[in-house]
Amino acid sequence: MKPLTNTDLIKTPLILKITAFTLISITFFYLGKHWSNGGYQQLLFFSTPQNSISISPNDDRSFNITPLISLNQSDQPLTDQATTISPPPDESPLPDPNRTFGIIDSDGKMSEDFEAGEFDPDIVENWGNGSEIESGSKDSRFRAERYELCPVSMREYIPCLDNVKAIKRLKSTEKGERFERHCPEKGDELNCLVPPPKGYRQPIPWPRSRDEVWYSNVPHSRLVEDKGGQNWISKAKDKFTFPGGGTQFIHGADKYLDQISEMVPDIAFGRHTRVVLDVGCGVASFGAYLLSRDVMTMSIAPKDVHENQIQFALERGVPAMVAAFATHRLPYPSQAFELIHCSRCRINWTRDDGILLLEVNRMLRAGGYFAWAAQPVYKHEQVLEEQWEEMLNLTTRLCWELVKKEGYIAIWQKPLNNSCYLNRDTGAKPHLCDSEDDPDNVWYVDLKACISRLPENGYGANVSMWPSRLHTPPDRLQSIQYESFIARKELLKAENKFWSETIAGYVRAWHWKKFKLRNVMDMKAGFGGFAAALIEQGFDCWVLNVVPVSGSNTLPVLYDRGLLGVMHDWCEPFDTYPRTYDLLHAAGLFSVERKRCNMSTIMLEMDRILRPGGRAYIRDTLDVMDELQQIAKVMGWEATVRDTSEGPHASYRILTCDKRLLRP
Repeated sequence: MKPLTNTDLIKTPLILKITAFTLISITFFYLGKHWSNGGYQQLLFFSTPQNSISISPNDDRSFNITPLISLNQSDQPLTDQATTISPPPDESPLPDPNRTFGIIDSDGKMSEDFEAGEFDPDIVENWGNGSEIESGSKDSRFRAERYELCPVSMREYIPCLDNVKAIKRLKSTEKGERFERHCPEKGDELNCLVPPPKGYRQPIPWPRSRDEVWYSNVPHSRLVEDKGGQNWISKAKDKFTFPGGGTQFIHGADKYLDQISEMVPDIAFGRHTRVVLDVGCGVASFGAYLLSRDVMTMSIAPKDVHENQIQFALERGVPAMVAAFATHRLPYPSQAFELIHCSRCRINWTRDDGILLLEVNRMLRAGGYFAWAAQPVYKHEQVLEEQWEEMLNLTTRLCWELVKKEGYIAIWQKPLNNSCYLNRDTGAKPHLCDSEDDPDNVWYVDLKACISRLPENGYGANVSMWPSRLHTPPDRLQSIQYESFIARKELLKAENKFWSETIAGYVRAWHWKKFKLRNVMDMKAGFGGFAAALIEQGFDCWVLNVVPVSGSNTLPVLYDRGLLGVMHDWCEPFDTYPRTYDLLHAAGLFSVERKRCNMSTIMLEMDRILRPGGRAYIRDTLDVMDELQQIAKVMGWEATVRDTSEGPHASYRILTCDKRLLRP
């Protein structure tokens, strides 16, 4: 055999292949570097399992990971069509449409434990009044004038409580009429975007917000001047702090709550007592400290000389509403609260034959407790002693039992049934209300100087202990006037199952657990399935369940389940301050209410009460989605229409909205 020469070795097929492969590799390497330097998308190569990142030789360039996300998964529309189709929530998860920001700790890990500061530029927009927005699909485009920002003087505007024209026309204000609802007449409704105060910042998250809030978000120091010595509130640099005290419990709400528990152990906070009403709540420290005992407290106060007390409460992340004992029933059902509390609430309970205490009696659950901490309880001045005797006389005629009087607190208990009322002397006052009176009819209903009857069947008196009552169909479910072809209990269970699965899908697909949800409103609550699902998922938030006047009154069921609720007409503004909710949820609301009022009216009210950086989730029929999306855009919201879990051919869609911080 002839030996191989050097020339023959080079010509062998193996050597030729190796040489060609090397030349091609070098060529592609330099071409790739040239394209990358020319502005094309840079490539990232991930090594496992450490998840470290090595990059192509463009080490002199900054990198943005956003291009790694496939464009067809982004929450931004691919075209100018109105509807963006996304996977259903219960299938493959979407990338989080809301970026999460943090700081790098000493271990090199991302941490969210940092001082909240200015808003991220991505959710801030300079909003020039008078410009137009173009939107719609390719086949049907429209131009709409953007809503203007309201004057700075309206930054804390509550339409039905700040109606100066209507208040001036009142014939009398001696019973507190000026603190009640007086909504603007047609043509005078809110038609602009309520601006935030100068320097508004992202709210401090719960639970820190219980003890401190930004001064710039509620820039009012009058309460510090008036109540600082009573441990209500103090100011430290750029924050308000809340020591946890009150006029009647300057040493702190926790000790005060311990005293109540020791006085009447049967109150059993967090088990027997789940839902509480705090009247004249101040900055709501009573309700704030009950939250740690698994108790939900509706804290109410009028917009009076301490006009920002409810605003402070909501900024702290505590359930609260502006409301007043005056001439109308409060928007809560009969037998709603296991405990009603009044600590120096400045209400004359015995005026007009006790009509205000009769309203307390209507809302107090059978067997529930009324706690009164006031000067007549413990001071021995003649005028105050006379007031105490008047209170004793009235509560005796109401068949309330004085269970305990200790220090400056007196606690009464309401009877479990009507037997005491029926055994009183003939002609005793106050008399029982007529049997035709509906104690759950509360919307613009005058106060009545009569004792609301308890149901003869005992409904409302025997609710389960918390937390089992959340999923136990209550007796009063059977008394709700509700159009249904299936059993009420099955209907409630079906609603629970639907929202349990839906919220679980939101958590998986839209990463709801990353949202800093605290103050939540369900604008059409039904039986409270949405709120119950949030509790199941472990969200550290509270939900105000709104029952619209246009539907069935399910408020008694909500309270029997241990949830907070209120009656409201969405054709009118809601009684809360601007910028008080992190999430507004509306399922099936607009397709019903558009028959009664303009959808833009409701959307503007949503904008007023939603915090900058907050979110709105609207689930409704296809025929309202385009208009709602258009309204959202002219309000400056980021709005995207998505499919439900039923898929692209379902008759419902979900409009997900993010509210931006608008600046003039």
